[in-house]
Amino acid sequence: MLTAVFAASGIVHLVRPQTFEPIMPRFVPAPREVIYASGVAELLCAAGLLHPRTRRLAGWGSLAVLLGVYPANFKMAGDALRTRNTKLKAAAVGRLPLQLPLLRAALRTARSR
Repeated sequence: MLTAVFAASGIVHLVRPQTFEPIMPRFVPAPREVIYASGVAELLCAAGLLHPRTRRLAGWGSLAVLLGVYPANFKMAGDALRTRNTKLKAAAVGRLPLQLPLLRAALRTARSR
């Protein structure tokens, strides 16, 4: 599951970076470049998760990437809460706890033998 999520997200980051620009926190310098870098990092993690020799390292990398992009999820939720769109609010806020299984999977992979 984690591999597929990272592969799909990495591709979207590289092919449609404009999708992620609105959720980039203001403190992030060079947002487009950071979006591209996170896409590359996600693809590297996905590839690393596929091979037993690199799986643990990729698990730690995946955890780092997930934690690194989490501020964008908070910004998205905060922006959504300032709108009148109830569905957008529910989706953006509901997305926050959905990251927890991904974090747990990355940590479990990183700690595996």
